[in-house]
Amino acid sequence: MVALRVGLALGTMAGAAQAEGVLPYRDADAVARGERLYEATCATCHGRDLQGEPDWQSRDAEGYLPAPPHDQTGHTWHHPDAVLLDIVRRGTAAVVGQGYQSRMPGYAGALTEAEMREVLAYIKSTWPDRVIAIHDRINVEAGG
Repeated sequence: MVALRVGLALGTMAGAAQAEGVLPYRDADAVARGERLYEATCATCHGRDLQGEPDWQSRDAEGYLPAPPHDQTGHTWHHPDAVLLDIVRRGTAAVVGQGYQSRMPGYAGALTEAEMREVLAYIKSTWPDRVIAIHDRINVEAGG
């Protein structure tokens, strides 16, 4: 009976951790480091206030989509943590494949895995609770 209770408790804790995914968005130190990294690495294209480039949903003259916003008006929160990390790690074109063109590079050689998580944690920390709750559900549905 004790083993059953311990198992249920661990399962509940694992479910809570799973719902939040792998981004340390509740860790103030990680978020602060992520904000500094975002400013140095991402803000040039995605905007200091996470607003993205103008007309980000329309291809430019060269056929590329401008950098999308990372605030609640964009689609970043529509993707589970694993996909977001893969995009930051390898770049959008590599993740999407099938000849997709994107100016979003991969940062595997420039940022550590922990730094990538911190950048994404900073972004997630700026979303309203409603959007965070939806994103947490997306993580659960994606299996992590």
